[in-house]
Parts: sequence; structure tokens; C-alpha cells
Amino acid sequence: MPCDPEELKHVPLFELLDDDELAVLAAQVDLKKFAARQRIFKIGDPPKCAYIVMSGSVRVTTVDEDQQEVLIDEAGHGGFFGLASMLDQTEHQANAMAADETVCLELDREDLSHLLQRKPMAGLDMMTVLGRQFHASQRLIQLRASRNPNQVIEEGSTYGERVADSVARFGGSWSFIIAFAIVLICYATLNIMMKEKAWDPYPFILLNLFLSMLAAIQAPVIMMSQNRQDSKDRLRSELDFDVNRRAESEVQALSRKLSLLTDKVEDVADLVRAGTASGA
Repeated sequence: MPCDPEELKHVPLFELLDDDELAVLAAQVDLKKFAARQRIFKIGDPPKCAYIVMSGSVRVTTVDEDQQEVLIDEAGHGGFFGLASMLDQTEHQANAMAADETVCLELDREDLSHLLQRKPMAGLDMMTVLGRQFHASQRLIQLRASRNPNQVIEEGSTYGERVADSVARFGGSWSFIIAFAIVLICYATLNIMMKEKAWDPYPFILLNLFLSMLAAIQAPVIMMSQNRQDSKDRLRSELDFDVNRRAESEVQALSRKLSLLTDKVEDVADLVRAGTASGA
């Protein structure tokens, strides 16, 4: 199905191309329809084409080390997928399936090569758009990295866990030690001064009972707080690992795409210089 150049104006990847460049590109590419839940490509397929969503949506997924399906992207209008594999001619590393009835722009290396040979500056325009996406991904990574683990932990904590933290925090402070020492000294002094009228004469059996009960209650509360601290540390480590893994994946993918486009533009520039030299 032929493509209308006007439709390409609304695609973010081509938004900086002029009318002539869009006309050249539209003459090369085709539109392809996919039914709902139709597989577009799967992991291991040869990298024939890249796709840009014109209408509908496409789910792009991969499989992690635990053989669990992981959603990479849900591309809507203007979203593209399969571009990295098409450019560096490696097997697809993800699965792509139409979520509903979808129309995609099918783009291969020959289409890009023809466009860049006819309109070399179009490569710089597309690189500019990819650069914007690269910066947007960096900002997203920074926002994800700046999430406060303590806030995430507190949002999922129960009332009992917050009480345990407060008790453990107060029990391990100088305020508790000083206050407890003052209470013990006053208790012992009063009972010694009251002599026969004392409610708990020396050796302070009632006081020993209270201290034993306090220790019996305080010990499990402190253990609860320590277990919660272990959970906090584990969650912080998991958040850091997720952020680092996403950052590395996004940066590598975008860097590879920019490098390949740069090489393509340089090849076209060499062809243009060679043609100019031969014409002279």
C-alpha cells in the first residue's frame, strides 16, 4: 500500500524533513496492515525491516533470564520498533505483536539509503529527532534514579511496623538511657528512704519484675525493626539494580542507533564528494 507524504509529517522521526524529503521517502516505503494479535516478528527473526506505527498499537516484549515475558514498549502512533536490528543487521532481540488492528510503515535499509543519497541532510534531521529521544530517555532515567527509596518503603509500611521503628529508635537513643536512669534512681531512692513503708523494699523484687517484662517486650520489637531495616536495604539494592540495568540498556541502544546513522551519513557524504569530484 503506497504511503501519503502528508501522513509522514505526523511521525516524530520524520518531523524535521521538508516536503521534498518526505516525497522521496513516501515513494520508497509501504504501509502494511496487521490484524489484532498478529505477530509482526519474533526473537531470532532476520532483520528485514523496521516499523513505524501509523495507527493502532504494537506490544514489544522480550524474555528475561527467568523465561518471563517483559514488556519493553507499547508503541502507539509515531512509535518505531525493530530499527536497531534493521540498521546493524542482527537478529531481532524482541517480539512484536499488534495489540489491535494496526497500520505500520515498513522501512528497510534500502529505503533509508535511497533517501540519504537523494537528500543527505535528511540524515541529520533524523539524527536530531533521535537525539531528542536520547535526552528524553536520560531525563526519564534521572527521574527514575532520583526516586527516594525511603518514600517507597514508607508507602508500603503498616502501622505496626512504624510503631516498631519508633520504639526501636527511642530505645536506642540517649534520651531513653537518661530518662530510664533517672526513673531507676528515683525509684530506688524513694524505696530506701521510706524504709518499712516502702512498697518495694531492697532488693527491689517488683522493679526486677518490671525490668524483666520490659526486656521481654523490647527484644522482639527491636528484632522487628531490624528485620524491617533488612527489607529496606534489600529494596534499595533492587531499585538501584533496576535503574542501572534500564539506564545501560537505553544508553547502549540509543548510542548504537546514533552511531549507525552517523556512519550512514558519512557514507553518503563520501558518495556526494566522489560524484562532485568526478563531475569536475
